[in-house]
Amino acid sequence: MAEPRRDTKEPPQTSGEAASCSGLTTKELQQNWRAEKRQERPVRRLLFEIPSIRIVEQPLSKHVVYEVVVMRSGSFDSRRVSVERRYSEFCHLHHKLLEEFDEELEEVVLPRKLLTGNFSPENILERRLALQDYLAKLFAVRCVRRSHRFSDFFTEPEQRRAHVLLRAGQFAAALELLQVVLEIQEKLSPWQKPTLMVTTLSALAVCYRDMDEPQQAFTAAQRALPPVRRYKLQAYRASLLELLVDLGYQLGHPVAQMQEELTSLRDAERGEVSLRSLKEVVIQEFI
Repeated sequence: MAEPRRDTKEPPQTSGEAASCSGLTTKELQQNWRAEKRQERPVRRLLFEIPSIRIVEQPLSKHVVYEVVVMRSGSFDSRRVSVERRYSEFCHLHHKLLEEFDEELEEVVLPRKLLTGNFSPENILERRLALQDYLAKLFAVRCVRRSHRFSDFFTEPEQRRAHVLLRAGQFAAALELLQVVLEIQEKLSPWQKPTLMVTTLSALAVCYRDMDEPQQAFTAAQRALPPVRRYKLQAYRASLLELLVDLGYQLGHPVAQMQEELTSLRDAERGEVSLRSLKEVVIQEFI
């Protein structure tokens, strides 16, 4: 009796693909084809909205500031976090990205600069929607959404202002900005380096410690420690461990293992491990 016919239909191949895949079974070819199709699907994990603008008037000039909201898609995101950016900052981002990804951004066009009518309601609405669409198109380009330049666009101005406030001892004001930065970094983190939040968490730990909130300082420092260990950020590692040990004794947490790690680190790399406090390490980041 003849065996029942089996469906062995394969996705179409070019001659080059056929030659390179000749050693694969039908099942393997189909799995590879499905994997490739999944990779080609558009990314729908973050949304960028520009829901409002405000016009800033100064003695000799005025300009438009756009509110940029970063949200997760696919589920309700109660943490609507936003920053404000000028058109000139969008231009700066675009030029920096073109330096690295000129070919990849061939079809991504920054909305043109307006020579007249910048403040008319119609032009502002058109520009607002165009910039919103521009951010979505940038995020759809894999190399761009993984670029530190892309994440810096949403966080660096606030981070720099926070560090100025931190140096001045204005910890509550610095904390407010750093919390915004951290929330945006958490949303961007699946596409960024695992060390993305180290500086922010460390700065938060410093602010909480100096505001006499030791448990929150301990929690922030504890979150920063794993990527610091994994990627051997030794200046941060020693400083974080020192802060955690001090806070741990104060809070009654077990810190013997961290104390041993700190001692071993300094003994093994004597003269190479920074003896600066975490506050000094953080402040140096943006000087």
